[in-house]
Amino acid sequence: MFERGLRAYEWSLSRVLAYKSIMLMVTLATIVGTIWLYIVVPKGFFPTEDTGYVIGITEGNTDIAFPAMADHQRKIADIVRTDPAVAYVNSTVGAGGPNTVGNSGRMLVALKPRNERDALPVILARLRTKANVVAGMQIFFQPIQNINLGGKLAKSQYQYTLQSNDTEALYRIAPELRDKIAKLPELLDVTTDLYIKNPQVTVEVDREKSAVYGVSIDQVRQELYNAFGSRQVATIYTPANDYQVILETKPEFQQSPNDLNRIYIKTTSGTTVPLSAVTHFVRTVGPLLVNHQGQQPAVTISFNLTPGTSLGQAVDAVQNLEREERLPATITTGFQGTAQVFQDSLRGQGILILAAIFAAYVVLGILYESFIHPITIISGLPSAGIGAILTLMLFKMELTVIAMIGIVMLVGIVKKNAIMMIDFALEAERREGLSAEESIYQACLLRFRPIMMTTAAALLGALPLALLHNTGSELRRPLGIAIVGGLLLSQFLTLYTTPVIYLYLDRFGRRIEEWRNRGHLEQAQLPLRTAPGAAPAFAGANGEDGHRSFER
Repeated sequence: MFERGLRAYEWSLSRVLAYKSIMLMVTLATIVGTIWLYIVVPKGFFPTEDTGYVIGITEGNTDIAFPAMADHQRKIADIVRTDPAVAYVNSTVGAGGPNTVGNSGRMLVALKPRNERDALPVILARLRTKANVVAGMQIFFQPIQNINLGGKLAKSQYQYTLQSNDTEALYRIAPELRDKIAKLPELLDVTTDLYIKNPQVTVEVDREKSAVYGVSIDQVRQELYNAFGSRQVATIYTPANDYQVILETKPEFQQSPNDLNRIYIKTTSGTTVPLSAVTHFVRTVGPLLVNHQGQQPAVTISFNLTPGTSLGQAVDAVQNLEREERLPATITTGFQGTAQVFQDSLRGQGILILAAIFAAYVVLGILYESFIHPITIISGLPSAGIGAILTLMLFKMELTVIAMIGIVMLVGIVKKNAIMMIDFALEAERREGLSAEESIYQACLLRFRPIMMTTAAALLGALPLALLHNTGSELRRPLGIAIVGGLLLSQFLTLYTTPVIYLYLDRFGRRIEEWRNRGHLEQAQLPLRTAPGAAPAFAGANGEDGHRSFER
């Protein structure tokens, strides 16, 4: 089988070398195609993994009480448990731990093994539809990932933050921008951590009445803390443990602002008066929580991606909307967490690829002591890039950091094809005096076997990564697919493009050498001029005028 393949390659190579200009155009087309595909391919950061766990973040009305929040959370948990893909659910509610405010909760959803359930995007879409049916409650689902970079735990996976010292402008613009972002077709589960319409009661002390009754402001503060705070008044000790005694009013007297009228304060005369006798209750709305980032008030808008949308497309859509809105100069914006690191990685991808190519050129230039031959070897790299990107697009995958690692690896793997050919061709020219056409032709045929062996070894080594479908395989599959696709196409192209580029660059190098030698020869033939009456610059053995002699 190998002999038949070698004969087929020998026949096709002779035809290609007879029409070198066509293969040169193919090489140039691969360079242009690689650049164009890199621009249009959907870009992401890390692939979304199916780890078997999903987190659900619940959100109730800002004025919801803890018992009502707990009851609604149980209803949602019961609905989630009925899904055929769910193994079990762990639910928490209320402020504390990861929950920053009292109207939020967390739900850890464990899924069944992959062979017993649907794909993760199908499950998430189904849970969003089934669970968001409890009045006054919303739930946002996102898969738990092995790699999380920065940011804070938000209701959705990606975060976009607005910051400003002007809280009035910030609280006015943030909800408007959130509504417009929610209309973008690339995004879903768009929400914000801004709660500025939380009902609240401000207790204003009437100083004249409090002075008449002999009630101080500190007394009012202490009575409110006794009723609704967490004052520890005693500790009960037992042989095995100790228990804190917390003072508070009964739960039935904590349901309404009208219950403030049930609080009584002692006066200096020893009598008690209701709290309403020395205070005024003012009902307003205000922020439930004032978030800060970098010591500035901030509002975070979080979002998920619709199926088929890459993170790069979502970031571009949000940035385009931001430019259209023309926000005030006092408000600064930016992505946080994974979206921010994704933007940073995009800025460095091009530099990373150019640095890898430049490093390869320098090493090869030192090895061959030539500026020309390294270009021949590097000319096959675009075929690897176009093969990797085309394969990713064929499998509907994004160009992620993991795929970029595979492409950078291809820079080293693909070079060895050209190195094997060029190294043998140069030796044949030096030792046997063969022409460039004869030496590269023999090099291609004699190096065909090791080229095929090394490529097959690398390809088969990456194939298991490309075929994996177990838990967390989404993170590793782009690496294998990029390597396999890049090797398949580059293996076919470099067998023909490398000898063609070698011949063109060898011809170019010879012309440069001839031009330089011609310049030296013309310089050697010019006589040295002397001023009238001056002694000649050189004198022969008998005193005759002489000229410099050059030997090549």
